[in-house]
Amino acid sequence: MDESQITGSQRYEAFWAKQFQNPEFARLYAEEAEKKSLWLALVEARQAPGLTQAQVAERLGLTTRKVARMEQHGYESCSVDTLRRYVRALGEGYEVCITIHLPASAPASA
Repeated sequence: MDESQITGSQRYEAFWAKQFQNPEFARLYAEEAEKKSLWLALVEARQAPGLTQAQVAERLGLTTRKVARMEQHGYESCSVDTLRRYVRALGEGYEVCITIHLPASAPASA
C-alpha cells in the first residue's frame, strides 16, 4: 500500500503502536490512565445521586474549588483519608476500596 492509500485512522494507529514500543512511554501512559480512571470514578459517583460539586463541598466543609481540584487531579491531590471523606459525603452505600495485587513472583513472608 503506498502512502496515498493510508487513511488518517491507519496513521493514528501506527503512531500509537510506535509510541507503545517504548517501555517508558507505556509505563507513563498506564500511570496516567489510572489517574484518569479515579478522576472519572469520583465524578460519576458524585453525579449518580445528582450531587453538585458545591453540595459535596458543603458536606465536607471545603470550598467548591477544592472539590473540583480533587476531581480533576484524582489521588495526586488528596490523601486516602480525604478520599474516604469525599466518598462518605456522597451518601449511604458508597465506599472506597483499595486493592493491592501482589505479583506472582512476590517472595513469601516468613
